[in-house]
Amino acid sequence: MGKVAVAFASAAVVAACSVAAVMVRRRVKSRRKWRTVVEILKEFEEGCDAPVGRLRQVVDAMAVEMHAGLASEGGSKLKMLLTYVHDLPNGTEKGTYYALHLGGTYFRILRVHLGGERSYLDVQDVERHPIPSHLMNSTSEVLFDFLASSLERFIQKEGNESNSQGVIKELAFTFSFPVKHTCISSGVLIKWTKGFEISEMVGKDIAECLQGALNRRGLDIHVAALVNDTVGALSLGYYHDPDTVVAVVFGTGSNACYLERTDAIIKCQGLLTTSGSMVVNMEWGNFWSSHLPRTAYDIDLDAESSNPNDMGFEKMIAGLYLGDIVRRVILRMSQESDIFGPSSSVFSQPYVLRTNSVSAMHEDDTPELQEVARILRDLGVSDVPLKVRKLMVKICDVVTRRAARLAAAGIAGILKKIGRDGGGGITSGRSRGEMQMQRRTVVGVEGGLYMNYTMFREYMEEALVEILGEEVSQYVVVKAMEDGSSIGSALLVASSLQS
Repeated sequence: MGKVAVAFASAAVVAACSVAAVMVRRRVKSRRKWRTVVEILKEFEEGCDAPVGRLRQVVDAMAVEMHAGLASEGGSKLKMLLTYVHDLPNGTEKGTYYALHLGGTYFRILRVHLGGERSYLDVQDVERHPIPSHLMNSTSEVLFDFLASSLERFIQKEGNESNSQGVIKELAFTFSFPVKHTCISSGVLIKWTKGFEISEMVGKDIAECLQGALNRRGLDIHVAALVNDTVGALSLGYYHDPDTVVAVVFGTGSNACYLERTDAIIKCQGLLTTSGSMVVNMEWGNFWSSHLPRTAYDIDLDAESSNPNDMGFEKMIAGLYLGDIVRRVILRMSQESDIFGPSSSVFSQPYVLRTNSVSAMHEDDTPELQEVARILRDLGVSDVPLKVRKLMVKICDVVTRRAARLAAAGIAGILKKIGRDGGGGITSGRSRGEMQMQRRTVVGVEGGLYMNYTMFREYMEEALVEILGEEVSQYVVVKAMEDGSSIGSALLVASSLQS
């Protein structure tokens, strides 16, 4: 072989070795990056771990905080608000009533006709609309004029009989925010949640605000009840099944209410009701305990929110926040390993990943996870490898499973407080040795997170059985209450007017 040929051969070998070395370095670098991602996931998964022992500690803490909130104003992070709802609908109600529901993402309007029997409940002309984002930080007048005009259009679609001049229409206003009631039809706003920020409304009577807007339009509509969404859900549940004593909403936000004995409401001594009980609005979103499995991502989300150091429990379990927790984990992974390439900057935008997208990715059962790929493409992130798409699903699973298990612990905490957990509960006015026979207990649940997210629902119900045990859990029935917050509020108007 000539010297030239040897030189060419040597050069070829060197070049091949160089290419091989580059490829090896790339593979090593890629593996190192993937190990970083796996370590981040493992750390996050450990931080979110909620074994049954830890959940039972959350249960105990919830029951104790409930007791403290009933004992004195400001005695607990749980506000334990009186609703002045004590006579729940029993099926004898008659007439036609309207409901307007202002929630976190949507507002709903509907008409309910009652025929005096439980089997005769006719829900008519339900309208559901997204809340225009500009209203969330507008003014009181702008917000309520919008609601009044929407209600006016709804009524104008009805027949002539419904539009008769001088005929007063009774309206239930379902308002999914903390309110301090003075009676069933009046209450002042304590604070906004779920992204609303109309500061001038804090301390104002919400029913009066809506009534004023209706009067300005000359509408013959009377705001007969101001009702929290959880209370509406409890009302509908009780209407169908008198064993319903708890209601919970898992939607944009989260809250719970339950039926409490009046003698257990120590902060209002001498409170008398014909039924001996009253529905208490817990405002449980602000619950906090050191036993909650909080991560660095939760701490950052809270610090950057519009209400830092507030609504800690809600920020771990509610639909407004789950997508952003997932986003924050993905963002850290992309910053430390660049697994999404240059388009990963999209994950720097707060709330760019919605919880409905988390649900869709989590429940994607296609072999190649095409729904995950589609959602990422819609965000501007293309050509994501299958193993990264699987990673996305896993993150969604960790976040949702933690949320659902904490939600179950919250429900179990209520059952413990009222002695429906098989252990006697924390009961005021009874001897500690007094034990109750296990009774059938129905928990009404409403909200888009629960109704539309199968994995959340399954994880929650599974955890409830784990916490209570098989023997007790067979007496606890979780029932979905579709549109319960709106329909149930209309039922409360009927019940209060006919009692």
